[in-house]
Amino acid sequence: MTTDISLVFIELGVAVISLALLARLANWWGFSAIPLYLVAGLAFGNGGLLPLQFSENFVRVGAEIGVVLLLFMLGLEYTGEELGANLRSGLPAGVVDFVLNFPPGLIAGLLLGWSPLAAWLLGGVTYISSSGVIAKLLAELGRLSSPETPTIISILVLEDLAMAVYLPLVAVLIIGQGLAAAVVSTFVALATVGTVLFVAVRYSTVLSRLVAHQSDEVLLFTTFGLVLFLAGIAQRLHVSAAVGAFLVGIALSGPIAERAHKLLVPLRDLFAAIFFLFFGLQVDPATLPPVLLAAVGLGVLTALTKLLAGWWATRRVGVDRLGGLRAGAALIARGEFSIVIAGLGVSAGLEAQLGALSTAYVLFLAILGPILTRIIEPLSTTQPEPKV
Repeated sequence: MTTDISLVFIELGVAVISLALLARLANWWGFSAIPLYLVAGLAFGNGGLLPLQFSENFVRVGAEIGVVLLLFMLGLEYTGEELGANLRSGLPAGVVDFVLNFPPGLIAGLLLGWSPLAAWLLGGVTYISSSGVIAKLLAELGRLSSPETPTIISILVLEDLAMAVYLPLVAVLIIGQGLAAAVVSTFVALATVGTVLFVAVRYSTVLSRLVAHQSDEVLLFTTFGLVLFLAGIAQRLHVSAAVGAFLVGIALSGPIAERAHKLLVPLRDLFAAIFFLFFGLQVDPATLPPVLLAAVGLGVLTALTKLLAGWWATRRVGVDRLGGLRAGAALIARGEFSIVIAGLGVSAGLEAQLGALSTAYVLFLAILGPILTRIIEPLSTTQPEPKV
Protein backbone atom coordinates (compact mmCIF):
# COMPACT_ATOMS: atom_id res chain seq x y z
CA MET A 1 0.00 0.00 0.00
CA THR A 2 2.79 2.39 0.97
CA THR A 3 4.61 1.74 -2.30
CA ASP A 4 1.46 2.33 -4.35
CA ILE A 5 0.71 5.61 -2.59
CA SER A 6 4.30 6.77 -3.04
CA LEU A 7 4.12 6.09 -6.77
CA VAL A 8 0.84 7.99 -7.04
CA PHE A 9 2.43 10.95 -5.23
CA ILE A 10 5.49 10.84 -7.46
CA GLU A 11 3.46 10.66 -10.67
CA LEU A 12 1.07 13.41 -9.61
CA GLY A 13 4.07 15.50 -8.59
CA VAL A 14 5.62 15.02 -12.03
CA ALA A 15 2.33 15.97 -13.67
CA VAL A 16 1.81 19.12 -11.58
CA ILE A 17 5.43 20.23 -12.04
CA SER A 18 4.98 19.72 -15.77
CA LEU A 19 1.85 21.89 -15.64
CA ALA A 20 3.85 24.55 -13.82
CA LEU A 21 6.53 24.49 -16.52
CA LEU A 22 3.90 24.72 -19.24
CA ALA A 23 2.23 27.64 -17.45
CA ARG A 24 5.60 29.41 -17.27
CA LEU A 25 6.14 28.78 -20.97
CA ALA A 26 2.66 30.06 -21.83
CA ASN A 27 3.19 33.14 -19.68
CA TRP A 28 6.51 33.81 -21.37
CA TRP A 29 4.86 33.53 -24.79
CA GLY A 30 1.88 35.63 -23.68
CA PHE A 31 -0.35 32.74 -24.65
CA SER A 32 -3.15 30.63 -23.13
CA ALA A 33 -1.85 27.54 -21.31
CA ILE A 34 -4.96 25.47 -22.12
CA PRO A 35 -3.67 23.88 -25.39
CA LEU A 36 -0.41 22.99 -23.66
CA TYR A 37 -2.27 21.28 -20.80
CA LEU A 38 -4.26 19.24 -23.32
CA VAL A 39 -1.13 18.15 -25.18
CA ALA A 40 0.47 17.20 -21.85
CA GLY A 41 -2.51 14.95 -21.18
CA LEU A 42 -1.96 13.25 -24.53
CA ALA A 43 1.71 12.70 -23.71
CA PHE A 44 1.07 11.28 -20.21
CA GLY A 45 -1.95 9.10 -21.09
CA ASN A 46 -2.12 5.53 -22.31
CA GLY A 47 -0.48 5.33 -25.73
CA GLY A 48 1.35 8.61 -25.18
CA LEU A 49 5.08 9.32 -25.26
CA LEU A 50 5.45 9.10 -21.47
CA PRO A 51 2.48 7.14 -20.07
CA LEU A 52 1.96 7.40 -16.31
CA GLN A 53 -0.34 5.21 -14.21
CA PHE A 54 -2.28 7.93 -12.39
CA SER A 55 -4.87 7.30 -9.73
CA GLU A 56 -7.71 7.70 -12.23
CA ASN A 57 -10.49 8.34 -9.71
CA PHE A 58 -8.49 11.06 -7.96
CA VAL A 59 -7.66 12.86 -11.18
CA ARG A 60 -11.22 12.48 -12.51
CA VAL A 61 -12.73 13.97 -9.36
CA GLY A 62 -10.17 16.77 -9.46
CA ALA A 63 -11.13 17.47 -13.07
CA GLU A 64 -14.83 17.69 -12.15
CA ILE A 65 -14.02 20.07 -9.30
CA GLY A 66 -12.08 22.19 -11.79
CA VAL A 67 -15.14 22.67 -14.02
CA VAL A 68 -17.34 23.43 -10.99
CA LEU A 69 -14.95 26.09 -9.67
CA LEU A 70 -14.50 27.67 -13.09
CA LEU A 71 -18.24 28.18 -13.44
CA PHE A 72 -18.70 29.28 -9.82
CA MET A 73 -16.06 31.98 -10.24
CA LEU A 74 -17.75 33.06 -13.46
CA GLY A 75 -21.05 33.37 -11.61
CA LEU A 76 -19.45 35.65 -9.03
CA GLU A 77 -18.98 38.26 -11.74
CA TYR A 78 -22.75 38.73 -12.25
CA THR A 79 -25.83 39.49 -10.19
CA GLY A 80 -29.10 37.62 -10.59
CA GLU A 81 -30.71 40.66 -12.19
CA GLU A 82 -27.93 40.91 -14.76
CA LEU A 83 -28.21 37.22 -15.61
CA GLY A 84 -31.99 37.39 -15.99
CA ALA A 85 -31.72 40.39 -18.29
CA ASN A 86 -28.99 38.71 -20.34
CA LEU A 87 -31.02 35.52 -20.74
CA ARG A 88 -34.10 37.43 -21.89
CA SER A 89 -32.17 39.50 -24.39
CA GLY A 90 -30.00 36.54 -25.43
CA LEU A 91 -32.77 34.08 -26.29
CA PRO A 92 -32.67 34.89 -30.04
CA ALA A 93 -28.89 34.40 -29.95
CA GLY A 94 -29.38 31.02 -28.29
CA VAL A 95 -31.76 29.98 -31.07
CA VAL A 96 -29.31 31.10 -33.78
CA ASP A 97 -26.50 29.26 -31.97
CA PHE A 98 -28.54 26.03 -32.03
CA VAL A 99 -29.64 26.41 -35.65
CA LEU A 100 -26.08 27.01 -36.85
CA ASN A 101 -24.25 24.40 -34.78
CA PHE A 102 -26.52 21.38 -34.22
CA PRO A 103 -27.30 20.50 -37.88
CA PRO A 104 -23.64 20.10 -39.01
CA GLY A 105 -23.09 17.20 -36.61
CA LEU A 106 -26.47 15.66 -37.38
CA ILE A 107 -25.92 15.84 -41.15
CA ALA A 108 -22.33 14.58 -40.87
CA GLY A 109 -23.50 11.54 -38.91
CA LEU A 110 -26.13 10.72 -41.51
CA LEU A 111 -23.63 11.16 -44.37
CA LEU A 112 -21.29 8.74 -42.60
CA GLY A 113 -24.06 6.16 -42.66
CA TRP A 114 -24.72 6.21 -38.93
CA SER A 115 -28.09 5.49 -37.33
CA PRO A 116 -30.35 8.53 -36.75
CA LEU A 117 -29.79 8.32 -32.97
CA ALA A 118 -25.98 8.25 -33.36
CA ALA A 119 -26.21 11.21 -35.77
CA TRP A 120 -28.43 13.03 -33.24
CA LEU A 121 -25.71 12.53 -30.62
CA LEU A 122 -23.05 13.94 -32.96
CA GLY A 123 -25.30 16.99 -33.43
CA GLY A 124 -25.15 17.53 -29.67
CA VAL A 125 -21.36 17.19 -29.74
CA THR A 126 -21.02 19.94 -32.37
CA TYR A 127 -23.64 22.18 -30.76
CA ILE A 128 -22.44 22.83 -27.24
CA SER A 129 -19.40 24.92 -26.36
CA SER A 130 -17.13 24.14 -23.42
CA SER A 131 -18.06 26.25 -20.40
CA GLY A 132 -14.89 25.09 -18.64
CA VAL A 133 -12.47 26.08 -21.40
CA ILE A 134 -14.24 29.38 -22.09
CA ALA A 135 -14.45 30.39 -18.42
CA LYS A 136 -10.72 29.75 -18.01
CA LEU A 137 -9.93 31.61 -21.22
CA LEU A 138 -11.95 34.70 -20.25
CA ALA A 139 -10.22 34.79 -16.86
CA GLU A 140 -6.75 34.36 -18.40
CA LEU A 141 -7.29 37.17 -20.88
CA GLY A 142 -8.90 39.53 -18.34
CA ARG A 143 -12.12 39.62 -20.35
CA LEU A 144 -14.65 39.05 -17.55
CA SER A 145 -15.74 42.70 -17.67
CA SER A 146 -15.52 43.09 -21.47
CA PRO A 147 -18.69 44.29 -23.27
CA GLU A 148 -19.12 41.03 -25.18
CA THR A 149 -18.78 38.76 -22.12
CA PRO A 150 -22.43 39.00 -20.91
CA THR A 151 -23.56 37.76 -24.32
CA ILE A 152 -21.07 34.89 -24.19
CA ILE A 153 -22.36 33.95 -20.72
CA SER A 154 -26.00 34.07 -21.80
CA ILE A 155 -25.25 31.75 -24.75
CA LEU A 156 -23.39 29.31 -22.49
CA VAL A 157 -26.20 29.27 -19.93
CA LEU A 158 -28.81 28.75 -22.64
CA GLU A 159 -26.75 25.88 -24.05
CA ASP A 160 -26.52 24.27 -20.61
CA LEU A 161 -30.27 24.72 -20.14
CA ALA A 162 -30.78 23.06 -23.53
CA MET A 163 -28.72 20.16 -22.20
CA ALA A 164 -31.23 19.84 -19.33
CA VAL A 165 -33.74 18.87 -22.03
CA TYR A 166 -31.40 17.07 -24.44
CA LEU A 167 -29.51 14.70 -22.10
CA PRO A 168 -32.51 13.14 -20.31
CA LEU A 169 -34.28 12.71 -23.66
CA VAL A 170 -31.26 11.01 -25.26
CA ALA A 171 -30.69 8.79 -22.22
CA VAL A 172 -34.30 7.59 -22.35
CA LEU A 173 -34.14 6.93 -26.12
CA ILE A 174 -30.92 4.95 -25.75
CA ILE A 175 -32.31 2.59 -23.11
CA GLY A 176 -35.69 2.38 -24.83
CA GLN A 177 -37.92 3.82 -22.09
CA GLY A 178 -41.13 5.67 -22.85
CA LEU A 179 -41.65 9.32 -23.62
CA ALA A 180 -43.30 9.89 -20.23
CA ALA A 181 -40.03 9.14 -18.43
CA ALA A 182 -38.20 11.67 -20.60
CA VAL A 183 -40.83 14.35 -19.96
CA VAL A 184 -40.69 13.84 -16.19
CA SER A 185 -36.88 13.92 -16.12
CA THR A 186 -36.79 17.07 -18.24
CA PHE A 187 -39.43 18.81 -16.12
CA VAL A 188 -37.48 18.09 -12.91
CA ALA A 189 -34.28 19.49 -14.43
CA LEU A 190 -35.89 22.71 -15.66
CA ALA A 191 -37.83 23.21 -12.42
CA THR A 192 -34.59 22.88 -10.46
CA VAL A 193 -32.83 25.51 -12.55
CA GLY A 194 -35.82 27.87 -12.33
CA THR A 195 -36.07 27.49 -8.55
CA VAL A 196 -32.38 28.09 -7.93
CA LEU A 197 -32.35 31.09 -10.27
CA PHE A 198 -35.37 32.57 -8.48
CA VAL A 199 -33.70 32.14 -5.09
CA ALA A 200 -30.44 33.62 -6.43
CA VAL A 201 -32.23 36.72 -7.73
CA ARG A 202 -34.65 37.22 -4.85
CA TYR A 203 -32.56 36.29 -1.81
CA SER A 204 -28.95 36.94 -2.83
CA THR A 205 -28.43 39.48 -0.03
CA VAL A 206 -29.75 37.07 2.61
CA LEU A 207 -27.59 34.21 1.31
CA SER A 208 -24.52 36.43 1.26
CA ARG A 209 -25.09 37.38 4.91
CA LEU A 210 -25.44 33.71 5.90
CA VAL A 211 -22.15 32.82 4.22
CA ALA A 212 -20.28 35.89 5.48
CA HIS A 213 -17.66 35.59 8.24
CA GLN A 214 -14.70 37.67 9.31
CA SER A 215 -12.36 34.66 9.15
CA ASP A 216 -10.98 33.84 5.70
CA GLU A 217 -10.66 30.20 6.76
CA VAL A 218 -14.35 29.93 7.68
CA LEU A 219 -15.43 31.74 4.52
CA LEU A 220 -13.25 29.47 2.34
CA PHE A 221 -14.61 26.25 3.85
CA THR A 222 -18.20 27.49 3.81
CA THR A 223 -18.10 28.68 0.21
CA PHE A 224 -16.19 25.72 -1.19
CA GLY A 225 -18.37 23.21 0.65
CA LEU A 226 -21.57 24.96 -0.41
CA VAL A 227 -20.49 25.00 -4.06
CA LEU A 228 -19.66 21.28 -4.07
CA PHE A 229 -22.83 20.35 -2.19
CA LEU A 230 -25.21 22.27 -4.44
CA ALA A 231 -23.36 21.21 -7.60
CA GLY A 232 -23.85 17.60 -6.51
CA ILE A 233 -27.55 18.17 -5.82
CA ALA A 234 -27.93 19.75 -9.27
CA GLN A 235 -26.24 16.75 -10.90
CA ARG A 236 -28.58 14.39 -9.05
CA LEU A 237 -31.56 16.28 -10.47
CA HIS A 238 -30.23 15.89 -14.04
CA VAL A 239 -28.92 19.45 -14.19
CA SER A 240 -25.26 20.10 -14.99
CA ALA A 241 -23.13 20.45 -11.84
CA ALA A 242 -21.46 23.36 -13.63
CA VAL A 243 -24.81 25.15 -13.97
CA GLY A 244 -25.49 24.57 -10.27
CA ALA A 245 -22.12 26.05 -9.34
CA PHE A 246 -22.67 29.00 -11.67
CA LEU A 247 -25.98 29.80 -9.98
CA VAL A 248 -24.35 29.63 -6.54
CA GLY A 249 -21.88 32.24 -7.75
CA ILE A 250 -24.79 34.38 -8.96
CA ALA A 251 -26.39 34.12 -5.50
CA LEU A 252 -23.39 35.66 -3.71
CA SER A 253 -22.98 39.41 -4.02
CA GLY A 254 -21.15 42.41 -2.61
CA PRO A 255 -17.94 42.24 -0.55
CA ILE A 256 -18.46 38.51 0.17
CA ALA A 257 -18.28 37.73 -3.54
CA GLU A 258 -15.03 39.68 -3.83
CA ARG A 259 -13.46 37.90 -0.84
CA ALA A 260 -14.63 34.47 -2.04
CA HIS A 261 -13.15 35.18 -5.46
CA LYS A 262 -9.78 36.08 -3.97
CA LEU A 263 -9.70 33.00 -1.71
CA LEU A 264 -10.70 30.49 -4.38
CA VAL A 265 -8.51 31.68 -7.26
CA PRO A 266 -5.58 29.35 -6.37
CA LEU A 267 -7.92 26.35 -6.02
CA ARG A 268 -9.59 27.21 -9.31
CA ASP A 269 -6.28 27.42 -11.16
CA LEU A 270 -5.04 24.10 -9.75
CA PHE A 271 -8.18 22.07 -10.42
CA ALA A 272 -8.82 23.73 -13.79
CA ALA A 273 -5.37 22.65 -14.95
CA ILE A 274 -6.14 19.11 -13.74
CA PHE A 275 -9.37 19.19 -15.76
CA PHE A 276 -7.56 19.96 -19.00
CA LEU A 277 -4.84 17.42 -18.19
CA PHE A 278 -7.44 14.73 -17.49
CA PHE A 279 -9.22 15.49 -20.75
CA GLY A 280 -6.01 14.79 -22.65
CA LEU A 281 -5.32 11.68 -20.57
CA GLN A 282 -8.57 10.13 -21.76
CA VAL A 283 -7.48 10.24 -25.39
CA ASP A 284 -5.48 7.36 -26.86
CA PRO A 285 -3.43 9.00 -29.63
CA ALA A 286 -3.64 5.77 -31.69
CA THR A 287 -7.41 6.23 -32.16
CA LEU A 288 -7.07 9.68 -33.71
CA PRO A 289 -5.45 9.20 -37.19
CA PRO A 290 -8.33 7.21 -38.82
CA VAL A 291 -10.90 9.90 -37.97
CA LEU A 292 -8.63 12.94 -38.05
CA LEU A 293 -9.61 14.22 -41.49
CA ALA A 294 -13.35 14.03 -40.75
CA ALA A 295 -12.84 15.59 -37.31
CA VAL A 296 -10.79 18.50 -38.64
CA GLY A 297 -13.23 19.14 -41.50
CA LEU A 298 -16.19 19.15 -39.13
CA GLY A 299 -14.18 21.25 -36.70
CA VAL A 300 -13.34 23.93 -39.27
CA LEU A 301 -16.98 24.12 -40.38
CA THR A 302 -18.38 24.44 -36.85
CA ALA A 303 -15.64 26.83 -35.81
CA LEU A 304 -16.97 29.13 -38.53
CA THR A 305 -20.59 28.63 -37.43
CA LYS A 306 -19.71 29.41 -33.79
CA LEU A 307 -17.76 32.46 -34.93
CA LEU A 308 -20.81 33.61 -36.89
CA ALA A 309 -23.18 32.92 -33.98
CA GLY A 310 -21.05 34.87 -31.49
CA TRP A 311 -20.50 37.74 -33.90
CA TRP A 312 -24.22 38.04 -34.70
CA ALA A 313 -25.26 37.79 -31.04
CA THR A 314 -22.96 40.56 -29.88
CA ARG A 315 -23.55 42.85 -32.83
CA ARG A 316 -27.32 42.80 -32.24
CA VAL A 317 -26.79 44.20 -28.72
CA GLY A 318 -24.46 46.96 -29.87
CA VAL A 319 -21.00 45.45 -29.30
CA ASP A 320 -18.43 46.57 -31.88
CA ARG A 321 -17.14 44.39 -34.69
CA LEU A 322 -13.96 43.25 -32.94
CA GLY A 323 -15.90 42.46 -29.78
CA GLY A 324 -18.11 40.27 -31.93
CA LEU A 325 -15.07 38.44 -33.31
CA ARG A 326 -13.72 37.94 -29.80
CA ALA A 327 -17.05 36.47 -28.68
CA GLY A 328 -17.26 34.14 -31.66
CA ALA A 329 -13.69 32.90 -31.21
CA ALA A 330 -14.25 32.31 -27.49
CA LEU A 331 -17.28 30.12 -28.21
CA ILE A 332 -15.39 27.80 -30.60
CA ALA A 333 -13.98 25.48 -27.93
CA ARG A 334 -15.89 22.25 -27.26
CA GLY A 335 -15.19 20.14 -24.21
CA GLU A 336 -16.77 18.40 -21.25
CA PHE A 337 -20.41 18.20 -22.41
CA SER A 338 -19.43 16.99 -25.86
CA ILE A 339 -17.45 14.13 -24.34
CA VAL A 340 -20.37 13.24 -22.03
CA ILE A 341 -22.75 13.11 -25.03
CA ALA A 342 -20.39 10.93 -27.05
CA GLY A 343 -19.86 8.71 -24.02
CA LEU A 344 -23.58 7.94 -23.87
CA GLY A 345 -23.49 6.63 -27.41
CA VAL A 346 -20.25 4.68 -26.93
CA SER A 347 -21.51 2.96 -23.77
CA ALA A 348 -24.70 1.98 -25.63
CA GLY A 349 -22.72 0.59 -28.59
CA LEU A 350 -24.47 2.86 -31.10
CA GLU A 351 -21.55 3.58 -33.43
CA ALA A 352 -17.95 2.37 -33.31
CA GLN A 353 -16.43 5.63 -34.60
CA LEU A 354 -18.51 8.01 -32.47
CA GLY A 355 -16.09 8.08 -29.54
CA ALA A 356 -12.90 8.53 -31.56
CA LEU A 357 -14.41 11.11 -33.93
CA SER A 358 -15.89 13.13 -31.07
CA THR A 359 -12.63 13.02 -29.13
CA ALA A 360 -10.54 14.17 -32.10
CA TYR A 361 -13.10 16.87 -32.89
CA VAL A 362 -13.22 18.18 -29.30
CA LEU A 363 -9.45 18.09 -28.92
CA PHE A 364 -8.96 20.00 -32.18
CA LEU A 365 -11.41 22.75 -31.19
CA ALA A 366 -10.28 22.86 -27.55
CA ILE A 367 -6.86 23.79 -28.94
CA LEU A 368 -8.01 25.93 -31.90
CA GLY A 369 -10.45 28.02 -29.82
CA PRO A 370 -7.91 29.43 -27.31
CA ILE A 371 -5.32 29.93 -30.07
CA LEU A 372 -7.71 31.88 -32.30
CA THR A 373 -9.04 33.87 -29.34
CA ARG A 374 -5.51 34.83 -28.33
CA ILE A 375 -4.66 35.83 -31.92
CA ILE A 376 -7.70 38.12 -32.08
CA GLU A 377 -6.89 39.72 -28.70
CA PRO A 378 -4.01 41.93 -29.94
CA LEU A 379 -6.17 43.03 -32.87
CA SER A 380 -8.79 44.36 -30.46
CA THR A 381 -6.21 46.48 -28.64
CA THR A 382 -4.15 47.68 -31.58
CA GLN A 383 -6.95 48.26 -34.08
CA PRO A 384 -9.90 49.67 -32.17
CA GLU A 385 -13.05 50.30 -34.15
CA PRO A 386 -13.78 54.03 -34.35
CA LYS A 387 -16.81 55.20 -32.38
CA VAL A 388 -19.69 56.69 -34.28
